[in-house]
Amino acid sequence: MQAKHKVIFDTDPGVDDAMALYFAMAHPEIDVIAVTTTFGNVTVQQATTNALYLTRIAGSDIPVAQGAAVPMNKTPGQPPAFIHGADGLGNLPSRVDAGGQAQELSAAEYIVKMARAYPGEITLVAVAPLGNLGLALRLEPNLPKLLKKVVLMGGTVLEPGNVSPVAEANIWNDPDSADLVFTAGWDLAIVGLDVTHRVWMTSAYFKDLAAKKKHLALDTLSHAVNFYCDFYSSIRPELGHACFCHDVLAFVYLVKPELFKTKTGRVRVATEGIGNGQTMMDRHGGIPYPQAGWEATRPQTVVCMEVDTAATLKLIDDTLSGDWLKPSLTA
Repeated sequence: MQAKHKVIFDTDPGVDDAMALYFAMAHPEIDVIAVTTTFGNVTVQQATTNALYLTRIAGSDIPVAQGAAVPMNKTPGQPPAFIHGADGLGNLPSRVDAGGQAQELSAAEYIVKMARAYPGEITLVAVAPLGNLGLALRLEPNLPKLLKKVVLMGGTVLEPGNVSPVAEANIWNDPDSADLVFTAGWDLAIVGLDVTHRVWMTSAYFKDLAAKKKHLALDTLSHAVNFYCDFYSSIRPELGHACFCHDVLAFVYLVKPELFKTKTGRVRVATEGIGNGQTMMDRHGGIPYPQAGWEATRPQTVVCMEVDTAATLKLIDDTLSGDWLKPSLTA
């Protein structure tokens, strides 16, 4: 039997984060050993509330550690309530009392603690601004050697950005942390807009799934996705009432990397100016650029450039439709 991927999930839930969390909890080859939270789609406090709520109504007491509240250097912005709702889950009309408390350690401290306890065993999947990884690197410079790999949803190479013509939201929210992560030297893969803009799902799919499963977790997800699809319908009406599956694809890559075509090269992040948050990739690889920062000694990153959309959608459906939900944990 194949060993499970032992995963710390770094997230800012967020609707597509909730989709990704439930995919990871449902997939038989993934063992989510912790969730760490950060600002982004919502405040870090709301992200922690959502992570505790989503895991516990799905019947799991996965540890949750709260992390970065602001970017490393950039002036903080406001969460995009018009995309995810003020509560990050499409403005839920009510919530049950699911209980749960965050860990006493910060997210960065918890990541370092777990990496030291299980050296070479943990994959960190990050689908949010990268402040927790940046802080963890400062606490433990050897972290890239302690983690098995890092897979993150963020950035774009050829696809237009979603917060500027060149920048993706997770990287743009904390570009200094992102550049630190891209140059740290771990086994790193990024799943960005080049592929996530090729995979979308309808609100009707999640409504039907919730009707079949009859579980609070999927009712909650369906409500959140419906709100999310309202936003995408306003800017991408050609999709119908559908949304991109951004964060889920980080986990799809983890379990089925063969569904992606990738390119390897050095990646850096613009940290200021009109290109703030742009992920720049050396796609040539052989030019001795006079511009500093592109030396041959810089770490390489695997970047997803193409995806098998049909196979990805089937995998998501097969996984979420499985028998994975447990009775909700209530306080």
